[in-house]
Amino acid sequence: MPTLARFAGFEIAMYFEDHNPPHVHVVGPDFEMLVAIRNDAVLAGEAPARVRRMALRWIAANRDELLTRWEDYH
Repeated sequence: MPTLARFAGFEIAMYFEDHNPPHVHVVGPDFEMLVAIRNDAVLAGEAPARVRRMALRWIAANRDELLTRWEDYH
């Protein structure tokens, strides 16, 4: 599972050969949230509001690179 970004208290990661749709895992000490790369939809789990905002902003800013990595890993 490559970690793509680290923030204060959480990280964003992508698992090799994970299921579709393309998504990332937002992981903290007591939460995990799966977010679709293409449209920022929360697919599963939840995270504190501050974490959610930061993660969604980062995903949107890095969408093209994330989709390229998804293709590389799958």
